[in-house]
Amino acid sequence: MISHRLSSQTTAPAGDTVKVMVVDDSAIIRGFICRYLSEDSSIEVVTTANNGEVAVRMLKDNPQIEVVLLDIEMPVMDGLTALPKMIELRPDLQVIMASTLTKRNAEVSLRAMQHGAVDYVPKPETARSVNASIDFRREIVEKVKAWANRSRKKKGVPEVKDSSTKPAATNFARPTARPTGFAAPSRPAVKPAVVSSRQTTEVKSTSSASAIQLRKAARTKPQILAIGSSTGGPQALMKFFKGFKKKPSVPIVITQHMPATFTAILATHIGEATGWPSAEAKEGDTLMPGHVYVAPGDWHMQFVRGDGKVKVTLNQGPQENFCRPAVDPMYRSLIEIYGDRILGVILTGMGHDGLKGSRDIVKNGGTVFAQDEASSVVWGMPGAVSTAGLCSKVTPIDELGEQAEKQLDGGY
Repeated sequence: MISHRLSSQTTAPAGDTVKVMVVDDSAIIRGFICRYLSEDSSIEVVTTANNGEVAVRMLKDNPQIEVVLLDIEMPVMDGLTALPKMIELRPDLQVIMASTLTKRNAEVSLRAMQHGAVDYVPKPETARSVNASIDFRREIVEKVKAWANRSRKKKGVPEVKDSSTKPAATNFARPTARPTGFAAPSRPAVKPAVVSSRQTTEVKSTSSASAIQLRKAARTKPQILAIGSSTGGPQALMKFFKGFKKKPSVPIVITQHMPATFTAILATHIGEATGWPSAEAKEGDTLMPGHVYVAPGDWHMQFVRGDGKVKVTLNQGPQENFCRPAVDPMYRSLIEIYGDRILGVILTGMGHDGLKGSRDIVKNGGTVFAQDEASSVVWGMPGAVSTAGLCSKVTPIDELGEQAEKQLDGGY
């Protein structure tokens, strides 16, 4: 059967569920994915397809579809070929690429995100591992709802409410490997930091009843730019760097929650977009001004000083905030070296990774900026630091790079 419609939830009131299409050439994989999504009462799989050509046709027949999970390697028409046809039909469609962890598929997935796809999901390599991977299940549920809600918010349509399903951390490890991955999806309650009134400015949050208290930025000129991001991070990073008029005169270090195969490709794409030297960090790398270092998937990236130089050190210590790599250990090690001369930037992402590290940066006299809620796919990580009163700027992503450049130049 080329495709089928799933009607178990067709009686649900319109708008109460996210409408999804699953596209994969494996009937077994389609079955698993449909089952996982349907277990969440806020998601409805309305149809499936086994190749891109059928998917395009089904999209025409099902205008209610909001999100598509799209495989890359399929017969007749592959995912990359189908993608622009889908976007042409439905510019508002949220397409999430699903691919196994190969270098080619990582490259295709990130290229697809430059041509209309919103995200990717690293898919286990076999049907058996898909069935065994609770983390894959959690990730597709989290991302489907996150992107659907972001699209609905832009249209002024009510967002789907959280169901009784409570997905925990998503990780990128292969079933036989040590786990690593995304932060826990829920944002913990965080008490705002106590800051004197002369140090703060109020910024209204679109979903929070209380105002965000902004700190004055440090007067010390930063010597390093340290960025943390997760869900929606690849696109946010590109927009962030686009705001720079020139190459920064300090090293740029990035922890993006991604699997190992993807982080090297991401670093290459950043280099191509900016023209700056950019690479996945390696053990012993010496930090150089204007160079970008991306933490490799499944490894925490930290730093040590020796012989007057700052070098990268990598480890596979325990996950922090359900992640490896994680932002907090990166920030901790930077504080020991740079003290108050750090500019930390927290971009879109689930959970609260970076909160502890940002608190320590501020405590030691450094500065933290965050992406605002309206431009974030998920306002978990940036929301945690913003509502804790740790930020000097909470800014739309299109403006955040320019603001960071001013801070690096000593403009605040």
